[in-house]
Amino acid sequence: MSRIGKKPVEVPNGVTITVSSDNIITVKGPKGELKQAIDRDIKAEVKDGHIEFARPTDQIRHRALHGLYRSLISNMVKGVTDGYTRKLELIGVGFKASNQGNLLDLSLGFSHNIIFEIPKELKLATAQEKGDNPKITLEGIDKQLIGQVAAKIRGLRKPEPYKGKGVRYVGEVVRKKAGKAAGK
Repeated sequence: MSRIGKKPVEVPNGVTITVSSDNIITVKGPKGELKQAIDRDIKAEVKDGHIEFARPTDQIRHRALHGLYRSLISNMVKGVTDGYTRKLELIGVGFKASNQGNLLDLSLGFSHNIIFEIPKELKLATAQEKGDNPKITLEGIDKQLIGQVAAKIRGLRKPEPYKGKGVRYVGEVVRKKAGKAAGK
């Protein structure tokens, strides 16, 4: 049996969860509202202070979906109560980041600046302190959306393995390769 799927999701005070007849779960909290459609085979039941998930059979598909939907709803509950934050840093000479509203302007060593539009559901902040690398901070309630946008920003200039220049997550460790051997 799925260990993740069996665990009920605790619902904190101030959060309401509703399950509609067409299997759409709505989570409302102090930071916002999120919706998730779940498979018709998986049953969700809201009981006093928590939500439980049940599957009809032990088929591989049902076992996989059981844990999946439990994790997705758990992430939604955490998102509407605490929210999620993802930080990126730009490492390289002349790399800059600035924003105007939800437009991110990146200077990553190419011949032109890259203008990247952030979805309106997320909050964007950039910081560039003297003697420190420029940092980009994304905040929002949807874990999947934050991860997707952060991965796209990182994909604009991935950290290269020789000097480590590029866009990386704060705290990410980049494995470096040895450079070209010295002359004869």
